[in-house]
Amino acid sequence: MTLGPIGFAAPWLLIALAALPILWLLLRAVPPAPIRRRFPGVALLLGLTDDEAVSDRTPWWLLLLRMLAVAAVIVGLAGPILNPQDEARTGRGPLLVLLDGSWASARNWDAQSDLIDGLLAEAGRQGRTAAFQRLTTPEPPVFRAADTWRQYLPGLTARPWEPSADDLESVAASLPDSAFDTYWLSDGLARDGRQALLAALESRGTVTVYESPRPPLGLRPVTIEDGALAIAAIRPLPRSAREITVQAMGRDPAGTMRTLANLPLAFADGETEASGALSLPAELRARVTHLAIAGERTAGATTLSDDSFRRREVALIGTRQEGETLDLLSPLHYLRKALVETVDLIEGPLTEMLPANPDVVVMADVASLSALEEEELLEWAEEGGLLLRFAGPRLAASDVARDAENPLLPTRLRAGGRNVGGAMSWGEPKTLAPFDTESPFEGLEVPDDVTVSSQVMAQPDPSLSERVIARLSDGTPLVTRKTIGQGQVVLFHVTANAEWSTLPLSGLFVQMLERLSVASGTARPEAEDLEGTTWQATQLLTADGRIERAGTLPGVPGERLIDAALGPNLQPGLYQSGDRTLARNVLQAESTLAPVNWPARLRVEGMTRAEEQPLGGWLLALSLILLTADILATLALSGRLSGPRAGASATAVLLALALVQPGAARAQEESDPAQAIQATAEVVLAHVVTGNRAVDDLAHDGLRGLSQTLNFRTSVEPAEPMAVDLETDELAFYPFLYWPVTPDQPIPSDVAYQKLNRYLRTGGMILFDTRDADVAGFGTSGPNGRKLQALAAPLDIPALEPVPEDHVLTRTFYLLRDFPGRHLGRDVWVEAAPPDAELVEGMPFRNLNDGVTPVVIGGNDWAAAWAVDDRGAPLVPIGRGYAGERQREIAYRFGVNLIMHVLTGNYKSDQVHVPALLDRLGQ
Repeated sequence: MTLGPIGFAAPWLLIALAALPILWLLLRAVPPAPIRRRFPGVALLLGLTDDEAVSDRTPWWLLLLRMLAVAAVIVGLAGPILNPQDEARTGRGPLLVLLDGSWASARNWDAQSDLIDGLLAEAGRQGRTAAFQRLTTPEPPVFRAADTWRQYLPGLTARPWEPSADDLESVAASLPDSAFDTYWLSDGLARDGRQALLAALESRGTVTVYESPRPPLGLRPVTIEDGALAIAAIRPLPRSAREITVQAMGRDPAGTMRTLANLPLAFADGETEASGALSLPAELRARVTHLAIAGERTAGATTLSDDSFRRREVALIGTRQEGETLDLLSPLHYLRKALVETVDLIEGPLTEMLPANPDVVVMADVASLSALEEEELLEWAEEGGLLLRFAGPRLAASDVARDAENPLLPTRLRAGGRNVGGAMSWGEPKTLAPFDTESPFEGLEVPDDVTVSSQVMAQPDPSLSERVIARLSDGTPLVTRKTIGQGQVVLFHVTANAEWSTLPLSGLFVQMLERLSVASGTARPEAEDLEGTTWQATQLLTADGRIERAGTLPGVPGERLIDAALGPNLQPGLYQSGDRTLARNVLQAESTLAPVNWPARLRVEGMTRAEEQPLGGWLLALSLILLTADILATLALSGRLSGPRAGASATAVLLALALVQPGAARAQEESDPAQAIQATAEVVLAHVVTGNRAVDDLAHDGLRGLSQTLNFRTSVEPAEPMAVDLETDELAFYPFLYWPVTPDQPIPSDVAYQKLNRYLRTGGMILFDTRDADVAGFGTSGPNGRKLQALAAPLDIPALEPVPEDHVLTRTFYLLRDFPGRHLGRDVWVEAAPPDAELVEGMPFRNLNDGVTPVVIGGNDWAAAWAVDDRGAPLVPIGRGYAGERQREIAYRFGVNLIMHVLTGNYKSDQVHVPALLDRLGQ
């Protein structure tokens, strides 16, 4: 039964309202207050009683107060609900919740989750079964009790791709033949196959569509035009004029992600595309990792940068001949033509170019270098630079690399060179041989008209075959390469002009430079250009536009990386192959966004809807307040609140009011002095109380097992662990806190967070354990991860990173590579190393500061692996057989390293330990 916006769960109780006229008659009497008169003769009347008691008439306002109190009780017991859902809206049969689940859904995913929770709550009250189905990951629907699905909502996330036509067809084929209603949560974008799926759903029951009125925005991949970033944003509907801001995001010199530049874009009235150009200095442009539309947290509104995004800085070093006037004879002319459109060229003396730290140094027929130039160039190359050299008459006539290998040449050279195709030649000009499978030029087509008439010859050497990456048809080396530290040096055994070969006149010359990562072309490679290559994901883009580490995923064939549709096996992100990096973004250069047009017969509603609010408790509380007011008014009218009995009456009323209160606020208890003495007398490990008895007990048993291990294996002798209440206990007594995360634990108060931040700043450590590494990835993909995000938001936590290989946690007491608990496979996060932490030559570890990471975050459930009973026997089984016990042992070792790190800091990173560590590492 509904009355306007209010419904009643038990409407038959409203019949009691018909009895209010009877109550009117019963409640209208009130004893009159006696009139006091001081007269001595009244003493003669003491002891007399009236045969009849006469009642005074009740005031109308008091009678109305009583009637309202009784009515509030009746209506409250009838179960009133604000904004109830009627039967026609909710139905009675099974319910299918269908989600597009694409990147466009991520812009209002929280609203979708709240909506789904409300829909399932309604279905649960009606006893309906429900099922989930997400178009981006189609699976056959499984109908079960609606309430059981609500626990899976925190782990339900959008996907950073769109459902394909095959996905929609698969969903339609998997629908059961029985009748059911459908709630379709749409992302608002049109795509092939939607109408066929809608027809299949309508044949089985009523379909209700929920769709946000706010359209999604997209950002096409960024290109470089005339030295500026060309940016284009799109929207699905040609609405009124609107301005947006595109942010260029990147890391500052300290390694912190920041907004490096902003570009305002304006959608004109009735237009679906807005474009602009962002000019940045080369150094700043090189720092840009991605661009995103401000306020749009979706993968489609984010575009990643890769090699094709940046313009590399290339230094050209050459020798100009005396009296030379023709550009076609210049050794650098063809290099300029091949590179000017794709890189930033700088020219000048070598000693002036190296301080600019170019990405590539190209030397055309430069034979001899001074000792200082050679030293600086070698140092630059060892730090990751690419030195590209071309032969010529000077190099052929010099004695460089004749008797011994030159560090700035990939191989030794023969004197004099080789001439082919002339009167004094060895034969006809030679063509190029097909490139080997291990060559960076693999897959490039060799034109028949590319010939070589002269070259410098490589001296035969055992390592020569490994360094040849291109050959002539007779097998002689054409291009050789070797590694120098983190960089490399490449030598073309021909000139950079057309004097010795026709290679610089062909398109193959530009392609070879591109494969060597010299030219970062703005044009995206075609699928056939990448055929035969395999690309490994290094970073992935989530549906809400965040960038996260890819982990270990199967490689992607190059031909699929360009044109294949995104999905679970090809996710948007950065992919690497050799020295090249390509970004696969959600939107392509030709992508458009089209709105979905639903048939008029469907009911389309927004994502936000008025939630049902039970009013029974409020009405019952109101009735108690009205009845209390009635008692006070009755006492006042009867004279009980004046005279000698007034104090007792008031005390009785106040006591009655105190008894009906839900509970008085308790003052914050002070910390127990005995507990403080016990915590400071010895080293004590502590765990944070979560309110979940089973989790708290397991945490206590885990720290007891770790304390026993420390006692047996180290000089640390911890006492019995303690439980810590963040609201009442002092934290400074404990060097280490273990905080297991549960989805329903309360958020600490502001006072507790002040204590926590003071604890972290003064040397304490907290180990956050979400305990869900077996079911959820790091972040907010599970309920525990979401709770961790809420718990840690007010904390003063520094920038974090996964534990690097040279972190002191890997060698504080034991040498470790992994940090398992009851689960495996989750990264462990610690405070990020300072940006100036560099690896000293000859040392295996970086020179880190002496601080202790204030937080360690993971989800491997270490307490379960450490937990023991009173006899010291493990409480929780870990794996099977020897492998499981080995995992438990490594978990104990991680705990020992953790506590030793808390107590000793980065002591084990001191260089005095290096000889012993190298000996243990076998180096």
